[in-house]
Amino acid sequence: MTICSLRVVLGVREALGPARLRLRGGSVLAELTVRFGEPARAKVLAGEVVDDDGVVVDAHTVRPPGSLVFLYRDLPDEVPVPFDIPVLYRDDDIVVADKPHFLATMPRGSHVVQTALVRLRCQLGLPELSPAHRLDRLTAGVLLFTTRRELRGRYQKLFAAGAVRKTYLARAAVDPAVLLPRVVRSRIVKRRGQLQAVCEPGAPNAQTVVELVSPDGLYRLTPRTGRTHQLRVHMASLGLPIIGDPLYPNVIQVAAHDFSLPLQLLAQRIEFDDPVTGSRREFSSRRVTPPVGP
Repeated sequence: MTICSLRVVLGVREALGPARLRLRGGSVLAELTVRFGEPARAKVLAGEVVDDDGVVVDAHTVRPPGSLVFLYRDLPDEVPVPFDIPVLYRDDDIVVADKPHFLATMPRGSHVVQTALVRLRCQLGLPELSPAHRLDRLTAGVLLFTTRRELRGRYQKLFAAGAVRKTYLARAAVDPAVLLPRVVRSRIVKRRGQLQAVCEPGAPNAQTVVELVSPDGLYRLTPRTGRTHQLRVHMASLGLPIIGDPLYPNVIQVAAHDFSLPLQLLAQRIEFDDPVTGSRREFSSRRVTPPVGP
C-alpha cells in the first residue's frame, strides 16, 4: 500500500498526516519502546500504529528491517503566531500565500501547528496542500503551494532548476564604502545542528545580486541560487546585516513569544512559466518593509 492510500486508512488529523518510521526489524512494540519510550508503546497498545500494508500493529507484530510503520505524532506546545496568512491567489492547482514573519513554512522540530502549511490546510480545507518551496521562518512574503499531491513535483522542479525568478526586499544600514550594485558570490555551508550557515573556501555555490534602491536603506536582493540563509549570509558578509536578524553576524537569543522585531526581509515577488498551463505567472507580496528609525 502506498503512503497516499495509507493516509486514507488513518485520515488527516489536525491538518497533519501520519508520521512515517523506518524499522530496524523484529518486534515493533519492543523497537518503538526502546527508541521513543512509553508514549510510543502506548500508541501501539492503543491500536494507533499501522504498518505499510495498512494493518494495525499490536503487541505481537513482527516486521522485517526496512519496513515502515505510520502513526500520529504528539504535538508540542507552541506559542501561537499572532499574524494572518492572506491568500494572494487561488485556483484548482495552486495557492499563493503572503506568509507573515515568524511562521515556519512546514512542520519541523518544535514548529508543527504554527506553520503556514498546517494553518492553510485548516483555513482553506485543502488536506493535500503542499509547499512548492520554502521560506525561512523569519522571512515574510510570497509562498507557493500546490493543491494536490500529483502536482507537487512539477512545481518543485521549477524551484530546484532555478526556473523561478525571485526578488526580495531588505532593510539594512547604508555604508558608502560598499560599492553597489554588485554580485556577491561565496561558498555557503549549513551543517546539521548548527544555527548559522558559514562561508568556506572553495568553488562558489551561492550568488546574489545586491542593489540599494533607496537611500534610507532599502535593498533589492535577487538570488541566483537557493542556499540556506543565503541572503542573510551575503548581506552580513558585506558588513550590512539585515535589520532584525538574530543569527547574523551574531546569534541573539529571542524569546519564543517575542514578535516585536521581525527580520526585515521580504520575499517580494516570484515569476515563472506555469508547468501545467504554460502561462506566465507573476505574484507580488502586499507587505512592506518600513524604514527603521535611528
